[in-house]
Formats: sequence, C-alpha cells, structure tokens
Amino acid sequence: MEKVVILSGAGISAESGIETFRGGNGLWDNYNVEDVASIDGWHKNRELVLKFYNIRRREIEKAQPNSAHIACHTLESKYDVTVVTQNVDDLHERGGSSNIIHLHGEITKARSEKADWDPNYHIGYKDINIGDKAPDGGQLRPHIVWFGEAVPELARAAKAVEKADILIIIGTSLNVYPAAGLVGYTKTGCRIFLIDPNPMNLRLPNFRQFVTTATDGMKQLSELLLG
Repeated sequence: MEKVVILSGAGISAESGIETFRGGNGLWDNYNVEDVASIDGWHKNRELVLKFYNIRRREIEKAQPNSAHIACHTLESKYDVTVVTQNVDDLHERGGSSNIIHLHGEITKARSEKADWDPNYHIGYKDINIGDKAPDGGQLRPHIVWFGEAVPELARAAKAVEKADILIIIGTSLNVYPAAGLVGYTKTGCRIFLIDPNPMNLRLPNFRQFVTTATDGMKQLSELLLG
C-alpha cells in the first residue's frame, strides 16, 4: 500500500469558517499575535492568553469539517495516509482521519505550564481559567506550540514525509517554518501535489499544482488518486 502524507495548513479549515491569523480579518485582528501566541505573551498576561484561546475553542466547536477534511479520510480506502497538520483544530479528527500529527499542538488539550509537552490532557471545548491546575500543581495552559517554543512533533513528521510515496500540500503557503522545510525530506520519486488558489512553482520533480480552493482541489485530486 502506497504511503500518502498530507501536509495541511490554515487554508483547509478556513472553508469551515475558522479564522487564520494571516488572513487579515476576524478574531486575530483584535489581538497582537505576540501577546496571545508567544511564550513571552503567556508569561506577561496569562489571563489574556487564556481568554483568547477560550474564544477560539468555542469557534472551533461550532465549525464542521468540510469536504476537503473528509476527502483526506476517504484516501485511506486505498492508501496508508498520515496527516501532518499545522492546525490546532480537531476538524481532521472529526472528518474521519485516523493518523494525525499536530505540529502546533491541539486546542482541545491542555497541559501544565511546568511541562514541556507531556503529559497533556483532553479538555474538549471547555474554558481554561486562571487557577485551573494540572496534577503537578502548575497552571493549565493550552497544549499549543507558541512562538518562541520548540516543535516537538517535527521529527516524527519528517520521518513520515521521508517514507511518503505521495505528498499532498493543502491550505498552506509554505511560508511557515519549520513546517515548510518538510518538503525537503521527500524521497526521490515522491509525487508532490499542491492545492492552493495562488500559483506557485516549487521547482521540484513530479510536482503538480491544483490552482483552486482546498475543497475543490481535494475533490479533483481524490478523483485522480482513487480512480
């Protein structure tokens, strides 16, 4: 069974109504990114950071996986699929995908501010408030990779990409590092498909772009790969 790795970014969830901080509108416009998405921001004002992610958690609870998320799952009928996502939402899970690596963490989980990564706890869509403690006595914080923090899942993602026969890039401009560097781990002969409404030339062998939205592009690509 051929191995497929799907590298997904904010664009796939945008079609489900989830705002992107690079999108120039919505929730992120009301906050300075450094204040709510950096480790320095956390140390400066924990209450503001918790409020921001509580709002985001409610937004994500209301959202539904779209046809692109579901198409990622559908590919499992023929391929060994790993989803490597930069997104912190759970729409890939709710879309049915069974093997998901969250590079930037998961908004439906929390961990102690004393813990680097593990252990972490599933909280669903509940709020985290000042005074909510982990078993180790530390304040609970979102299980999110913020600016200024390491990306613990990057090595696991790179190993998955190294084994891929097909790499699908969807909903990401490949401007966000270190995730963008994952393309460089592909083996010789790996077919690379990019779905993005903006034309890009990756100058890679076996490369093809679908210049369209995530939902339309996954529809076309699924027809191609599933026959």
